[in-house]
Amino acid sequence: MEIPLPPPLRGAGPGLHDLLRARRSRRRFAPDPLPLEIAADLLFATQGVTSHDGKRAAPSAGATFPLETYLVAGAVTGLDPGVFRYLPPSHRLVRVREGDVRAALAEASLKQSFLAVAPLTVALAADYARTVRRYGDRSNRYVPMDAGHAAENFLLVAEAL
Repeated sequence: MEIPLPPPLRGAGPGLHDLLRARRSRRRFAPDPLPLEIAADLLFATQGVTSHDGKRAAPSAGATFPLETYLVAGAVTGLDPGVFRYLPPSHRLVRVREGDVRAALAEASLKQSFLAVAPLTVALAADYARTVRRYGDRSNRYVPMDAGHAAENFLLVAEAL
């Protein structure tokens, strides 16, 4: 079952230079659940479709789009805890795993305990074959760049929100 998300980019925020100056890693989170609207904005910034020809918010080498985006939800209003795959063309989520997996994620991530209490985590996976078909061995450089672009978009929008 697909879960529709609220429309992305709800309003104007600070300018890019302000965001760049303010962006910092944060590992303490408010106790309140995050609204689904914030999760939707973060997912859209990471891999959302921004044009009629399928281009996305983050650049991709040759528009091969090797990334798959997952939302690990622990405390998101309107979502039961679980893991969801983001579907960029329709801006929807599909549940791929039920239950709160944040503690297991923290353990698997070299015991980064803040992940166990983060209301959400966005995880990126890559299907290298999508980029290999076009670029061969160079994909080993291009796919990590795609992930870096998507992650930076996520971080800037998180700072703005």
